Amino acid sequence: MPALSPPRTEADVRIDLAAAYRLAAQRGWDDTIYTHISASVPGEPGVYLINPFGARFDEITASSLVKVDVHGKVVDGSGRPVNPSGFAIHGCIHAARPEVECVLHLHTAWGVALAMLPDGLRPTSQFAMRLHGRLGRHAYEGLALGREEQARMIANLGALDGLILDNHGPLTVGRTVAEAWMLMYLLDRAAQAQLTAMAATGGRVRVVPPEVAELTYRQWVGDGSVLDGDIEWPALLRGLDRDQPGYRD
Repeated sequence: MPALSPPRTEADVRIDLAAAYRLAAQRGWDDTIYTHISASVPGEPGVYLINPFGARFDEITASSLVKVDVHGKVVDGSGRPVNPSGFAIHGCIHAARPEVECVLHLHTAWGVALAMLPDGLRPTSQFAMRLHGRLGRHAYEGLALGREEQARMIANLGALDGLILDNHGPLTVGRTVAEAWMLMYLLDRAAQAQLTAMAATGGRVRVVPPEVAELTYRQWVGDGSVLDGDIEWPALLRGLDRDQPGYRD
């Protein structure tokens, strides 16, 4: 019987979360000082880590992350500012989905463009089919600051792995930071492939039948013992350790 992995610690989560910010910045996924990646703190229900307001993604380190509760109150004694929209979206998801370690919401160019399409993501590439049946949609209502909209967002997310926030951008969740990051990577690549093909053909794209998309997804997921990101994350961290080792500080 294989040995069980040791429980994750706050230090583990801080390092992975800082890495997620740096890897996002490398790919141009940042939006100056806006958008957020958050991760729950092991052993502290209702408490999660998020970027300090005013910092760029490429500046984030493990120690610079701010610890807040699901109501947006800073609980680490630092008094550092946090963007209200960060805890408005992230806090309600962490509260509703305690099994989720990471919530990742971005304003990527391809993701925002995809969020404008009435039909959203379609099974047009293997990237998209790996996400088959895993994403919901949430209608745009302005800045997601009100409790009523938060409740609708949570209902639209349900037990899924992410949302396309209409006219806004993509959101993914994961049982690990690595899973949420990898799902966002797949979503961004799928959006880029679909939108590029649509631009080249006047909107005509080859879409596979639903049963083929479902089969392809099942082939990817296997028995479910390996999460998205489990295999890719160590390789991504090796590259980051070579190029930007300061994220661990």
